[in-house]
Amino acid sequence: MNKKRFILKTFLLGLAVYLLFFLPIPYFIERPGSAVVINDKVEVDGQTDGSDSQYMLTTIEVFRATPFSSLFQFLPYHSGVSEADMLGSYDDYDDYRMLQQYYMDYSIDTAKAAAFNAAELPYDIEYEGVYVMSVSPESNFYDELEMGDSISEINGESFENTDGFIEYISQQSVGDEVTLTVVRSGETTQVSGELILIEETGNPGIGITLVTQSSVTTSPEVSIDAGNIGGPSAGLMFSLQIYKMLVEDFDSDLVVAGTGTIAENGDVGRIGGIDKKVVAAHEEGAAVFFAPDDEIDSQVLEEYPDLQSNYETALEAAEDINTDMEIVPVDHISDAIDYLNNID
Repeated sequence: MNKKRFILKTFLLGLAVYLLFFLPIPYFIERPGSAVVINDKVEVDGQTDGSDSQYMLTTIEVFRATPFSSLFQFLPYHSGVSEADMLGSYDDYDDYRMLQQYYMDYSIDTAKAAAFNAAELPYDIEYEGVYVMSVSPESNFYDELEMGDSISEINGESFENTDGFIEYISQQSVGDEVTLTVVRSGETTQVSGELILIEETGNPGIGITLVTQSSVTTSPEVSIDAGNIGGPSAGLMFSLQIYKMLVEDFDSDLVVAGTGTIAENGDVGRIGGIDKKVVAAHEEGAAVFFAPDDEIDSQVLEEYPDLQSNYETALEAAEDINTDMEIVPVDHISDAIDYLNNID
């Protein structure tokens, strides 16, 4: 009897431990990640940056919660996000990660373009079609297309940009059959189906969400290895690292971190979780942190009066953790370049 009780107690204890510490729940925890040095991740003409300065991108760590780890959201600079809010319209975390990888690939290309624009050097952008990010269940291509597919042609027609792609489809009629040229895992195939009515626009469509696929070619050649880091927020720091190697090695051995999307013209865009990235940069010893100085639309502020710009949030976080790190506002790559050129 005692042996049976022991076995039962052991089983119940093991079950309790599993349910509390290991059972995944539809919830994610976000917390400060790492500040990653990119000097050796960016190559210009086959060479990396061997200077004494360090440039760092910053990350947020995201992990699926258990009942116990969900309590982490109450720790400083930790937050909880529901699975629905994290994944949006995607079915699982793998699809979400694929989307983040696309954003990283795209930000690498725009970082090259922004750096070459700032350096007043020529570059080429080749439009390659569109990436499929999701397929509506109502689409007649639901069983034919997958996330990550590249559509290069419609009915044998190729286009110079995504606007031309969308305009061509809008000029067709609901029920028209179209043939798509699709590239998947390096292999090209064709699939056909009828266009459906897209209720949001009132126009005919394939029934997919899409993003632009393009590649930037430069001379000297630039390559960037981002590893398994996803998302678009490293764009600013990549563009600064490229510019530094193309034009000038700023007269400083500072450890510089930052975040922000980058556009081809050099505009810096807002990102999420900047307070956590400030903490990550501080913990890695950064002396300077570049933060997007985004302007909040007045109508948005009326609806969300507590909403702050990235720069304002970064300043608050820096003051809260009592860091000596300088928080520098930037809304264009030139702001960061001017700051680095004028460091005493």
